[in-house]
Amino acid sequence: MIDRDAVLHVAALARLELNSEEVERMAAELSAVLGHIEKISELDLEGVEPTSRVVELENVLRPDIPQPSLPVEVALAQAPAVSGGGFSVPGSGA
Repeated sequence: MIDRDAVLHVAALARLELNSEEVERMAAELSAVLGHIEKISELDLEGVEPTSRVVELENVLRPDIPQPSLPVEVALAQAPAVSGGGFSVPGSGA
């Protein structure tokens, strides 16, 4: 069980001001968290590889294959400002 002094110490390190009700609530919540960690430490993890995520990530983007696109002149035709063959944006010096 995390006591009041431990909560106050951590709060001081984090530069948090807690009233007495918050100190008591935090002591209970932190104790519960530590209880869950103790439960996890009881698990037999022999042969379980460390991982940074629980599910594998997949690339959901399409392959980056060059394809025909708009000619530059068409893409820039309705631009409010053009500079150096591209779009000119505020602050770009154009």
